[in-house]
Amino acid sequence: MTGLHSPCYTSVMNTNKNVLWITLTAIFIALLVVLQAATASLGNTLVTGSVVNFILIISVMTCGLKTGLPVAIISPVTAKFFGIGPFWAFIPFIAAGNCMLVLVWRIAGNLPIKKKIVSYVIALIAAAIAKFLVVYFGIVKVAIPLFMGLPEAQAAVVSSAFSLPQLFTASMGGALAILILPVLRKALGK
Repeated sequence: MTGLHSPCYTSVMNTNKNVLWITLTAIFIALLVVLQAATASLGNTLVTGSVVNFILIISVMTCGLKTGLPVAIISPVTAKFFGIGPFWAFIPFIAAGNCMLVLVWRIAGNLPIKKKIVSYVIALIAAAIAKFLVVYFGIVKVAIPLFMGLPEAQAAVVSSAFSLPQLFTASMGGALAILILPVLRKALGK
């Protein structure tokens, strides 16, 4: 076999795709880390959370699930290293919430609706609610009562950080993405 259907050509093309995927994923992780570091100094988790959710959405909507999911999983770990993350016991639940955000955005944001903005608004609402529910039930209803053994007052303070603020930051990240995605899609020729 020669030409475009040879095993050698297919192998080179697969290698190029893998290199591109690794590169794009590394770029989004680097961007995530830089923005977490930059916003951590502000001391406002609402700003950091909104920016992180924005990066998660942009990564999945421009590069797909192969990039969006790893970025979503790594995000709470890197946040912990910057001192802006929560207890280690919460990280799996935050990663699950991030993955839910990415999955819902990927599905709803690509609905075959004539006006793309409509599918983006559906994605924003559905993904923000889905992430909120995963994080809220995982942390407030499972992790805090079963794993943490916190005094009631401290448990209430920690629980409040993983309730409505999660809905707010996912919504703000989605709103930013809605503003930027049309420009990115046009630049990428999508």
